[in-house]
Amino acid sequence: MKQILIRLLLTIPVLWLVVSLVFLLIHLVPGDPIQTMLGDGATAADITALRHQYHLDLPLHLQYFEYWKNVLRGDLGESIRLHDSVAHLIAQRYPYTLALTLCALIVGLFLALPAGIAAAVRRGRLTDQVLSVVSLFGLSVPGLALGPILILVFSILLGWLPVSGANNGGTKAIDWHYLILPAIAMGASLAAILTRMVRTAMLEELGQDYIRTARAKGLTESAVVWRHALPNALVPIVTVVGLQFGALLAGAIVTEKIFSWPGLGRLVVDAISNRDYALVQGCLLSIGLTYILVNLFTDIVYRWINPRMRA
Repeated sequence: MKQILIRLLLTIPVLWLVVSLVFLLIHLVPGDPIQTMLGDGATAADITALRHQYHLDLPLHLQYFEYWKNVLRGDLGESIRLHDSVAHLIAQRYPYTLALTLCALIVGLFLALPAGIAAAVRRGRLTDQVLSVVSLFGLSVPGLALGPILILVFSILLGWLPVSGANNGGTKAIDWHYLILPAIAMGASLAAILTRMVRTAMLEELGQDYIRTARAKGLTESAVVWRHALPNALVPIVTVVGLQFGALLAGAIVTEKIFSWPGLGRLVVDAISNRDYALVQGCLLSIGLTYILVNLFTDIVYRWINPRMRA
């Protein structure tokens, strides 16, 4: 428990650095958010009044301290463009991004575990070679290209699945039909990475002495693979999955834009284009917190499956 608390405290400076860099970079981007919101016909008095309302007339360092003072009080500010609190907007969009990321993670694991195990058990055979080519193809095709292809084939040509959105518009609940294509688009790249990782970890374990001992005792090959080799091979796999979760969150920005998925990624893109400072910072702060919590959970799972780490 003490090590977990120390790890959690060490992640606070990382989160502070990320948010600080985002704050500085978004303010250095050319363009005035107030002028963009009011349009070219706005008077100088209106622009000055609204800039004062959102504290944008203060020097940059005072805006920075004001922002962190509000964050520590639980106030993420108000969206300039949407005229709503950032916390409320994040609370509306966050479940969509979390659902999409978790489903993509499930798709990646569902494809990678059996494929990696099959490639390791049949090393050098046709199955191994085919899976290696498929995983290489998955690594070569990013979600930016795979998404439109999935829409073209399964939505437009075959008409099996909806093109975009999260539901039919009549409810806020997520319809799983709308979740399939974006989850596959995000999970395919992860599956390609994990397949190679699972294969490598399984090959290393299958060459250990305890595996030869288990086979010498007369255990079936399935028992050797699933009960002995796989649990020990999961140690590096869990580490990679935890790290790739952050890549999935980053990939969600592109995927949500392609599929018009109403998540945080799409909200961030729109906020950046509108120079909505508070909304950009709030969204990236929530994404950073999610990544930190996932890494903390990964450490806990890592210690659970690897008894040597508990000492």
